[in-house]
Order: sequence, then C-alpha cells, then structure tokens
Amino acid sequence: MEARAIARFVRYAPRKVNQVLTVIRNQRVDKAFEILSFLPKNATELVEKVLKSAVANAGKLKDLSSIKIKEAWVGQGPTLKRMRPGPMGRGLGYKRKTSHLTIIVTDEGVVPAKRKKKAVVKAPVAPEAVAAEEKAPAKKTRKTAVKKTAKKAEKETAEK
Repeated sequence: MEARAIARFVRYAPRKVNQVLTVIRNQRVDKAFEILSFLPKNATELVEKVLKSAVANAGKLKDLSSIKIKEAWVGQGPTLKRMRPGPMGRGLGYKRKTSHLTIIVTDEGVVPAKRKKKAVVKAPVAPEAVAAEEKAPAKKTRKTAVKKTAKKAEKETAEK
C-alpha cells in the first residue's frame, strides 16, 4: 500500500531541501527519522513533518521498520520578488524561493529490520606472545601467596 504527503508553497529553497532528501531516499522510515534527527540542516524540520504525515496517511501500519520511502522529490514553487534599499535611493531586488515537497511511502517489498547479535571479536595474538606465555611460569594468585606465607610462618614458629 502506498501513501503520499505533499507540502506546497513552503519557504525553503528547493536545492537545500533536495540535499536532505538525497540522504533519506529509499531508506526505511525508522532509519530515516534517525538520520533526520542528526542532520545539521534547517530543512530537516520540513522533511520530518511531511514524512510523519505520509506515515500517518499509510493507515494502521504500526511498525515503522516495515515501511520505506519509495519516492521523495522537491519541485520549484513560485518565486517571491522582494526589494531591498540600495545606495543613492535605489531599490535592489532579491528573490525568495519556494518549493513543493512530495514524499511517497510504501510497505511493499520491505523486510522488517532484524536485531543483530553482537559478535565477540577477539584481538589477534602475536605468535611471540603465545610462546612467551608457554615458557613463563604460571602467575601466582592471591590464594597461593597467602597459603605460602602461612606455611612459612608455621615453619618459623616450629623452629623457635
């Protein structure tokens, strides 16, 4: 099932919104929200809002890992022409860009995320270290050290 959400006439330049969209295209929705929370762009607020709307339009799909972003694009909206004061009483024009953002999500062909078990990685041991361990005598533990000192103390008391 597909669902779409559209935001029109938003006051963000399309190039800046497209930078955010390229990062989250073809991602699972839960992964996309995670990425958006760490992106240092102002347009992430807009994209996150539209993505939430698209997920809500998808219906009663509870698990976000079973939905992915099928398509996401941004188009040029109307340009607002404004004037700014310039030197010698002139007016200098500048343009405020707007854009139309569309996001389509789907649940078709999506494999839900599985939790991976963390593999225990052992550090490689140099052959010289292994050989040195075999030649070296076993380290004394605290218990054996205590027993030996107790035996020495008994011998000393027995000799006196």
